[in-house]
Amino acid sequence: MKTKSPYLNYISDYMRMKQYSPRSISTYLKWIASFIHFHDKRHPSSMGDNEVEEYLEHLVLKNNVAPRTQATALNALAFLYKQIIGNELSLNLNFTRSKKQPKLPVVMTTNEVKILMKHLNKRYYLIAGLMYGSGLRVMEAVQLRVQDIDFDYKCIRIWNGKGNKHRIVTLAVELIPLLRNQIMQVSEYLNLDNENEQFSGVWMPNALAKKYPSANKLLAWQYLFPSNKLSADSETGEIRRHHFHHTCIRKAVKNAVKAAGLEKQITPHTLRHSFATHLLQSGADIRTVQSQLGHSDVKTTQIYTHVLQQGANGVVSPLSNIP
Repeated sequence: MKTKSPYLNYISDYMRMKQYSPRSISTYLKWIASFIHFHDKRHPSSMGDNEVEEYLEHLVLKNNVAPRTQATALNALAFLYKQIIGNELSLNLNFTRSKKQPKLPVVMTTNEVKILMKHLNKRYYLIAGLMYGSGLRVMEAVQLRVQDIDFDYKCIRIWNGKGNKHRIVTLAVELIPLLRNQIMQVSEYLNLDNENEQFSGVWMPNALAKKYPSANKLLAWQYLFPSNKLSADSETGEIRRHHFHHTCIRKAVKNAVKAAGLEKQITPHTLRHSFATHLLQSGADIRTVQSQLGHSDVKTTQIYTHVLQQGANGVVSPLSNIP
C-alpha cells in the first residue's frame, strides 16, 4: 500500500519484501503513523522508550483501548525500532497496561448454525461451512488455495495464519463433494484466463514466485474462492484473478442472520467461536482445540471454557431446584 509519506512507503516496501500480509502491513503502518502524529510528527529515530511509553499510556488512559489493541500497537512499534531503526526497545517498558475486560465470544447453538447456513447465499455456503467446520478465520478462508485441501487425510493446511503461523485443521467430510465441485469451477476459470494474453497468473509470494516461475498458472496454486472477474494488481498493475473480498463474506452472513431472524450479534467470526465451543462440548481436550485454532497461548483458548460454564452448562440456577 502506498501513502503520502516516503518514510511509511519505505516501511511498507520492507514489510512486503519480508512477505508480511497486506493486512499486517496496513495495521502496522496505521499504528506507526499514529505514534508519529501523537508526538507532533517527530521522526521515530529521534525518540525512544520514553515516547513509546507515553504513547501506550495515552491509548489506555484517553482512548480506553482493549489489551489486544494496546498489544498490537506495541508490536508495531517494537517492529519499527528493531527492524527499521535498528535500536530495539527496552524489554522493561513502564506504562499503564489496559485492564479492559475482554468480551465473552458470541456462540451459536448447533440449531442456529443450521438455520444460518440454510439462509446463506449459495455462493458463500461452502466458505461459511469451512469456517464453522474447520474453525477458520475469514482471511484464512478466502486465501485458501486449491492445494491446501487434502482429501486423502481429510485436512486443510493453513499457511501464514495470524502471527504468520502454519497449522493443519480438520476437514468435515460432508463438505468434500462441494469442495470437489468448487475446484472444478476454479479449473474452468483458469482455462478461460489462460486464453487471455493479459492474464499474469495468480498472485504468489515473492520467494515462491522466483522458485516456481510458472506455478502461478497451475491449478494447484489458484485461490479456492476466486473472484468472478479479473482485476489489476494494486501493486504491479498486472491482470490477475484475486480471491473473494472478506467484506463479501461479512455481508452474506449479515443478510443471512437477518433473513433467518436470529437475534444474536452474529458475524463470520462467530462461526469460529462456535466451532471451538462445540468441539469442547463434544469432549475434545483444550490442547486439541488450541492446536486447531492456532492459538499461541492456551489462555486464549480457555475463554471458550468460560462460555461453557455459563447457564445450563455450568452453574444451575437455584430457581431450577424449587419443586
